[in-house]
Amino acid sequence: MIPLPLAWTLLTVSLWTSGSSQILQQETVNVLYPKIHSTEVIECDCLNISCDSVYWFRSISSQIILQYLGKCNNADRATYPNGVEEARFRFSKKSTSFMLRIINVTEEDTGIYSCVLKDRKNTEMWKPGIHLRPGVVPPTPPPKTKNKPPANSVCRCSKKSSSQDGCGYLILWPLVGLIAALALALICILYYFSRLPKKCRHHFVKKR
Repeated sequence: MIPLPLAWTLLTVSLWTSGSSQILQQETVNVLYPKIHSTEVIECDCLNISCDSVYWFRSISSQIILQYLGKCNNADRATYPNGVEEARFRFSKKSTSFMLRIINVTEEDTGIYSCVLKDRKNTEMWKPGIHLRPGVVPPTPPPKTKNKPPANSVCRCSKKSSSQDGCGYLILWPLVGLIAALALALICILYYFSRLPKKCRHHFVKKR
């Protein structure tokens, strides 16, 4: 986030450039980590406003400085203040976006690059833009953690590990129950035939 004094200075400079009422919109500042001596492009889109021109700024929070980089209109006409290197800071317009191209990036280019869009009615919209950190190694994201299985998950056993991890008992008990049920049924059948009279048993055998 931009410190409060810088945000207030940016608002004052924006009012000074147009002298009109403002519509300010604050968005999340993204961070870029370009390599030294590389070329970085920063875009300022105007999808929510019919843009006529753009003002570019760079804020240095460590020194509480706001630097005005220049202006660009729809005809790709750029104007620069004194002290800004025109060979390294290039302004252009492409479709619905204005672009700031920084050539041969150095550590001194560190800062938050923001833009102020203006339409033909002198209505302006401020966007914080991009935090540029040349030569800084980007932070590595934390490793992804695997989700632990729920406590009541089904135990899936392999043939090799079933006797070692306790899963063999889960397979053995249903088999024991099935064998016990068959044995009980066989005992009941034998008991039934043992209770029949001998004549009935003899008659039953003849029919068979």
